[in-house]
Amino acid sequence: MDNEERPIVILGIESSCDDTSAAIIKDGVILSNIVAGQKVHEEYGGVVPELASRAHQQNIIPVVDQAIKKAGVSQSEVSAIAFTRGPGLLGSLLVGTSFAKGFSLSAGVPLIEVNHLQGHVLALFIQENNEPFNPPSFPFLCLLVSGGNSQIILVEDYLKMKVIGQTIDDAAGEAFDKCAKVMGLPYPGGPYIDKFAKEGDPLKFEFSRPRIPGLDYSFSGLKTNFLYFLRDNLKENPQFIEENKTDLCASLQHTINDILMSKLKRAVKETGIKEVTIAGGVSANSGLRGRLQDDAKKYSWNLIIPKFEYTMDNAAMIAITGYYKYLNKEFTGQDVVPFARTQL
Repeated sequence: MDNEERPIVILGIESSCDDTSAAIIKDGVILSNIVAGQKVHEEYGGVVPELASRAHQQNIIPVVDQAIKKAGVSQSEVSAIAFTRGPGLLGSLLVGTSFAKGFSLSAGVPLIEVNHLQGHVLALFIQENNEPFNPPSFPFLCLLVSGGNSQIILVEDYLKMKVIGQTIDDAAGEAFDKCAKVMGLPYPGGPYIDKFAKEGDPLKFEFSRPRIPGLDYSFSGLKTNFLYFLRDNLKENPQFIEENKTDLCASLQHTINDILMSKLKRAVKETGIKEVTIAGGVSANSGLRGRLQDDAKKYSWNLIIPKFEYTMDNAAMIAITGYYKYLNKEFTGQDVVPFARTQL
């Protein structure tokens, strides 16, 4: 069998924040996706960059070893290694970048840099063995919502994407986590808000909504409004948060999802594209998923929602992006350096 007939096996590495992850994709099909989280940050109420990079150093070799073993491939079968170049925490990215460079040199395989945001979008194209595969058709709109990003992306091809709307300050995920923190909820706060919101009244409290032109977002004003609202009510009733926790969570979640959906609906109307998808950690929010499903039915969208495990930071999305870059022969050199901030 010559090299042209060999399967394309991509090893993906993700280390942009506090999850160390490695995955193997073979001809577009996922064989393994291992994620090691970091519990150490919970007591600090957020990710501590120095602790995150140290944990990546400890986790990366065993995580990669486990991913390769679970996939049932040998190191010699790997066609290329793809890694997250950014955006993310610089110290964390350095660990993944350095490992990828070393693996590329020792194994004699190409090095592929991946934009973390592009990876979130292409997670929609991850195939699983013996599972139905229903990827979106081009062109499509993707609402990318995570702790660090809130964007509406026009996706014209696997590697051709254009941001048509984005946050001008804070991201939706950050709003969830920061508001959860002032309520005294554990980190990360988004899942806790989602949990309590299911038992609350989404219309009990009204919070401010930004008036931003076009398709851009803003969540800093909402965060400030929420903080002052709690401060004023706690002066009169020190038990206000505890007595109204479910309604506060439901109203906050309803407001954030309203803001997200209003711009997405506008984007569909302006572009005429009814192929709609979602990506990023906040896409795991049950309230947002419900709103998407309701609007898809109401406006005749073809809605595609990724599996829960591919919405969070993971190496499978880096590996699938690496697969399409490999097909396109988009490789990088050993002089590549990670970047903390970037656009698509």
